Amino acid sequence: MTTSGDAVLGIDIGGIGTKVSLLDSDGTLLGHDRAPTPRGGAAMAETAAQLGLDLARTHRRTVVAAGAGVAGVVDDGVIVAASSSFSGWIGFPVRAAFEERLQVPVVVDNDVNAFLVGEVRLGAARGARDALGIALGTGVGGALWLDGELYHGPRGAAGEIGHMPGFGEEPCTCGQKGHLETLASGRGIAHRYAALGGAPLAQGAQEVATRARAGDDLAVRVFHEAGAGVARAALVVAAVLDVVDVVVGGGVAEAADLLTPGIEQLIAAEPPVSGRPMEVSFAALGPAAASVGAATMADSLRQIRV
Repeated sequence: MTTSGDAVLGIDIGGIGTKVSLLDSDGTLLGHDRAPTPRGGAAMAETAAQLGLDLARTHRRTVVAAGAGVAGVVDDGVIVAASSSFSGWIGFPVRAAFEERLQVPVVVDNDVNAFLVGEVRLGAARGARDALGIALGTGVGGALWLDGELYHGPRGAAGEIGHMPGFGEEPCTCGQKGHLETLASGRGIAHRYAALGGAPLAQGAQEVATRARAGDDLAVRVFHEAGAGVARAALVVAAVLDVVDVVVGGGVAEAADLLTPGIEQLIAAEPPVSGRPMEVSFAALGPAAASVGAATMADSLRQIRV
């Protein structure tokens, strides 16, 4: 096959879906694709790599580098911590697995870190010097962009806002109680709706959103409280780090219309002490945010104009 130029591949591996994006050398998004995430580290890497190679073949491009945003805490290309919903993932050498399959240099980071990088460089938080990223999906993830660069913290877990305590007594997936994830994740929204007496669900948080838009008061309440929880966690970060630019993404953020009232009400009632208004935006890159961000994180992409 004759190719029409070089490109870089961005990979996003989440608990439910795996997404890939292909970027041109000037940062233009050439294409995007997705597939269900399989179980087991080797199968996850194989699915993502093949999806990316197929996308490059479709666009007649040669992949010269890749970035991967993956669920879990990453240390030197290895998964060192992850949700219990993943099997065969902790300890998996994900960077080596991708480099073997793609035969190009690969940079690997947490998927929410990649999401925030994508939104800071090309999306809703473009040009921000400091920003907080919150991803509302099956769980809740967070990331920090401080003084113009991603901040990982000394052990790679900076910004993990989903496991901030103080949000009730419900058990969290990590084994502790009352974390933001129990209130604002897709899993948490569906669980709270059912626990408060809502009718049985077939599609989790997505169905709760549908019912809220149809006038179900309980569904509206659950999303309002989820939005207020996100705002409260962001305000804590603002009090500690003086960061007031926030971008929210993930599958649950597709219900921005239902989350926004709770977010805005709490921020209006308890504004940041700095006096600067908190700006909460929803992801502009949509489902492609983490894979696009991962692509721009690759070392060999420094020439891309973002």
